[in-house]
Amino acid sequence: MTWSKILKKFKSHRGGQVGLFFIAVFVLIAVFAPALAPYDPSQLHEGVLRLPPIWSSSSQAAFFLGTDDIGRDLLSRLIYGARISIGTGFFVVFISFSIGVFLGLLAGYFGGKFDALISRFVDILMSLPSILIAIVIAAILGPNLVNGILAVSIVALPGFIRIVRSTVMSEKEKLYVQAEKNFGAGHSRILFKNILPNCWGPIIVQSTLAFSDGILNVAALGFLGLGAQAPTPEWGVMLADYKPYMESSPWLVTLPGLCILIVVLAFNLLGDALRDILDPK
Repeated sequence: MTWSKILKKFKSHRGGQVGLFFIAVFVLIAVFAPALAPYDPSQLHEGVLRLPPIWSSSSQAAFFLGTDDIGRDLLSRLIYGARISIGTGFFVVFISFSIGVFLGLLAGYFGGKFDALISRFVDILMSLPSILIAIVIAAILGPNLVNGILAVSIVALPGFIRIVRSTVMSEKEKLYVQAEKNFGAGHSRILFKNILPNCWGPIIVQSTLAFSDGILNVAALGFLGLGAQAPTPEWGVMLADYKPYMESSPWLVTLPGLCILIVVLAFNLLGDALRDILDPK
């Protein structure tokens, strides 16, 4: 499918367009966070603890979304939180994509004992909830943002491995692959030049969905104290820090939770659109 056809189909997919719009907005916020944030996310402001947002009668114009329990500007923390959350999603996809695609190619192409070993590894990871495995891995490695990304990347591997493996097993039996073998082409040429390009459709769809899962799972680890640590302005950490004020200052919990919801939903909408376009089966 050519890029022009993909773009034409995408223009008729409203959900994908909405998802792409919000993704673009949050990516721009993440990139230009230092210019957009009115204050440093760790700066303390005396005398303005748990100040409500601007639409409240007791608010102050200097703090559009209010302040948190120790006087930090909530808008600045949410803006910098977008940078951290988008970044963690990118690294999760990059790590799981790199390892998962490579293992899926080898398992689907060579088969045999190597395929059986990789398949059992995938079965083990898929036999338990992904967040539970991520919690165990993060607890073993130690609670910080890097280890949280590694833990979530590991649990994201099965999606890439299964999709690539099944596609490779189908492609390697086709005539063009047999012709390449008859002409003496090596395994690396067949895998990376002939088979891999035919796997890009499902891989792109899986990458988009893995991005949203990565953001959500890293935020969950941060909420549980196993991912990013305070005072890092990460949305999951913010939810954990502000949980005691859920009733007295509900905006402290609502706003970071809303950011997570919008970003995850946007990536899911884009992933569904790409799946309809690139992988109609």
